[in-house]
Amino acid sequence: MCGIAGWVDFERDLRQARDIAQAMTETMSCRGPDDEGLWLAPHAAMGHRRLAIIDIEGGRQPMVADEDGRELAVLIYSGEVYNFRELRTELTARGHRFRTRSDTEVVLRAYLEWGEDLATRLNGMFAFAIWDSRREELLLVRDRMGIKPLYYYPTPEGVLFGSEPKAILANPLAQPAVVDADGLRALLSFVKPPENGIYRGMYEVRPGQVVRVNREGLTKRRYWKLESREHTDDVPTTVKTVRGLLDDIVDRQTISDVPLCTLLSGGLDSSAVTALAQQAVEKQGLGKIRSFSVDFAGYSENFKPDEMRPTPDAPFAHDVVDHVHTAHTDIVLDSADLMDPGVRTAVLRARDLPTGMGDMDTSLYLLFQAIRGHSTVALSGESADEVFGGYRWFHDPASVNADTFPWLVARDVMRFTGLRAILGEDLRRELDLPGYIAESYRQALDEVPRLPGETGLERRMREISYLHLTRFVQLLLDRKDRMSMAVGLEVRVPFCDHRLVDYVFNAPWALKTFDGYEKSLLRGASEDILPRSVLERRKSPYPSTQDPSYEQALRVESARLLDRGNLAAAPLLDLDGVRARLDRPDSDEGQQGTRAALDGLLEFNEWLEDYQIQIKV
Repeated sequence: MCGIAGWVDFERDLRQARDIAQAMTETMSCRGPDDEGLWLAPHAAMGHRRLAIIDIEGGRQPMVADEDGRELAVLIYSGEVYNFRELRTELTARGHRFRTRSDTEVVLRAYLEWGEDLATRLNGMFAFAIWDSRREELLLVRDRMGIKPLYYYPTPEGVLFGSEPKAILANPLAQPAVVDADGLRALLSFVKPPENGIYRGMYEVRPGQVVRVNREGLTKRRYWKLESREHTDDVPTTVKTVRGLLDDIVDRQTISDVPLCTLLSGGLDSSAVTALAQQAVEKQGLGKIRSFSVDFAGYSENFKPDEMRPTPDAPFAHDVVDHVHTAHTDIVLDSADLMDPGVRTAVLRARDLPTGMGDMDTSLYLLFQAIRGHSTVALSGESADEVFGGYRWFHDPASVNADTFPWLVARDVMRFTGLRAILGEDLRRELDLPGYIAESYRQALDEVPRLPGETGLERRMREISYLHLTRFVQLLLDRKDRMSMAVGLEVRVPFCDHRLVDYVFNAPWALKTFDGYEKSLLRGASEDILPRSVLERRKSPYPSTQDPSYEQALRVESARLLDRGNLAAAPLLDLDGVRARLDRPDSDEGQQGTRAALDGLLEFNEWLEDYQIQIKV
């Protein structure tokens, strides 16, 4: 797992631009604390920061393939390819010779053998760039589900690219940092529009996409996307197939040359991954796997159930630990930790954007930071809800039948859009977020692969599954990637294995709810390895602190900001509305309204000032 940065320019000699290329690469130092490398050619600069996971000594990058002293291709790579051993065997049989044990060299040699079609042969999470020295051509490749990020910024003479926007923004060609109306709309809509990089002129490589850059220009091609096909397996066969896939996926993803652990919330998803990972490491003779949970001081003792979170996590996580026998640690945080200015700034800089997730981002960052003291790789239950249909709104008729993205109807998601509530009236009118969301929704529906003859609820649930797997899951995968890589932790996501995603996507909704509850297929597939309490637990999302002192601290910081004056955000916001919120007493509404708005205010203003953003609408 690493960070990459690069620059292609067909009109200048980039060997004379080492300082700029180095600066771009250095922005990725958190993603790769173990090593760095920079390779320069007349028209290409390739920078790499490494987090060493496989073949600690041999996997250094940029990695060059040569023949008879002539450079053929150069690779900078972020991620993991879980089937690299099988590919290595196949490539060896085809005459390739390897100098390292790394999956990086397998990817490089696979390119020499199969060209850009190598992407279809890779199982894993990856984002990489290959400079073909023979053709003077760049390939940017991203994994099928978009687990690993990759951004690019076309220039008149070539392209800038990197794992995160900050790598691109470090190049003078991308300055000043401008966010226009479309960027603001994407930022505020809580819908992840494919390819939109938020910053003007910047794009994301779409999941399952190859971007090619040469002297003729830039072209894009999808090498993978969801397809619809008839599912003929009955319930027992489908459950057995899901379990078989999960066994294989977790076996592959527990391969590591550094300490490995799991993230355990006590929900069905993370508990299943933890139980399967424990079985896998036992087979490898490695004893107990470490597991980690996040908790808040006094959370379980003073927990107040609501429609979002009916139960606290800790008791269920401990049931799994007792059942599976992991080596477990609870990471306990308090409101002072969550409001620490240094932590909040670190989260913003990891994200490069304000997200509105407040303590859910800071707590995840702090959890990962604590884990990094013990492990370098973690397995997560992320994305199971998108794959198996676990969110509450999948099962709410009003959300299912709404003529929009179903999560935008749900109250528990709308709290992440607190910044919208304090936008100035002129900006609201200019952005027309309802119109933007409606158009984004129409475009997404036009992409849905239809199954001939499918009607009614089954047709609608296929649409909803597609929306989640292409528009919603990216929000959470981005969050997971940025918070983990900001502290040099690799987080693997077994439920995003494309074989599992493809298989379950095509299972009818009636199969996905065969026992009358959410995620029936996953429950059935893990029934023999989990305690009954977890199997019967209803969905509860990632925890958020209920400590009233958190909102009180937000109020203090917001009042201090307003008193300071000269806010960068002032022309864009309804500051009178913010002051009115501060004048209201704390209340339950604050958990969803005032608290979210104040979190949004603080983060948005810091972003504008820290990144020197120019807003042009």
